[in-house]
Parts: sequence; structure tokens; C-alpha cells
Amino acid sequence: MEVGLSLGSNMGDRLAHLKNAKAIILDSPGIVAADQSPVYETEPVDVPPEFQALNFLNAILIVKTLIPLSQLMRTFQFMEQKIGRVPNTVINAPRPMDIDIIYADGLQVQEQHIVIPHPHWQERRFVVQPLCDVRPDLVIPGQTGTVADVLAGLSDPHKVILFAKKW
Repeated sequence: MEVGLSLGSNMGDRLAHLKNAKAIILDSPGIVAADQSPVYETEPVDVPPEFQALNFLNAILIVKTLIPLSQLMRTFQFMEQKIGRVPNTVINAPRPMDIDIIYADGLQVQEQHIVIPHPHWQERRFVVQPLCDVRPDLVIPGQTGTVADVLAGLSDPHKVILFAKKW
């Protein structure tokens, strides 16, 4: 199964956190790299006012795996904590690592702790732009157009600036 992951960091050495997360993910048994986007520096979206100045670095990592999605989610949450993310009662508080599953093949899942495709992916330029770099022709369940079509029609005004082509 092909799984699209969105990786983001807005604390500390953000690029090092992305590289570390990628290495941990790809060192995991049963997960193989398929593709990756460039890294973008992005304005924060939906964060409390006191964190508006903390820009993110975001990228998409595409992997192949047969690991069940619920187990994959638990694995990614453990990885986030390993990189330094601590549970926080403030929604969208700064974090050294955030790993979201954007899509998993053509699956649609709505369970207590997992919703796939990610419910807001198509609204966020920091996800759509890097995803378009690697899967422009992909049609994610729930959409009628491709990722490139979603990007072309996106009204999200937040800045997304190329930061690093290779990471």
C-alpha cells in the first residue's frame, strides 16, 4: 500500500528533525521509501497568536508498507515523541515533529483515532504544494480532481517557500 505522509517541524533545528524523522521511518521494518518532496518553509496555520512567528518546515514522504493503518498511526506517534514531541493541551502548539497520514492508497477510513484521507489536506497549501511535487496526478478519495487540480484551485493565502530540494 502506498502511504503519503506529511512531516512538519516548527521547533529547534527543523531540518534536522525532518531528516531524523525520515531516517527513523525508513529504518522501520516493513516501510520502504517511494518518493519525497522538497522541503518548504511555511507560515503556521490555525496556531494560537503567540506562535504565529514560528514558521514550519514541511515535506511529503511517500512510503510503501503492508502495516495496518492503526499500527502505523501508533508507530508514528511514538516516533514523534522520540524526536521530542510532548503531549500538550494547547491545540497546534509548537512541536519538533508532526507526522500525519494524508492518504493510504484509495482507502477511506473513519475510526476513533484515525481518519484517512486527512480531513483538511486539501485546504492547506503546506500539504498540497509538496504533495503536488511528487503526486500531481493522484486523485485522493473524496476529491473529483487531481492533487494538481486542488492546488490550482486552492485559496489558502499562507506562504509556502522552497527551502531545500534535497534532504
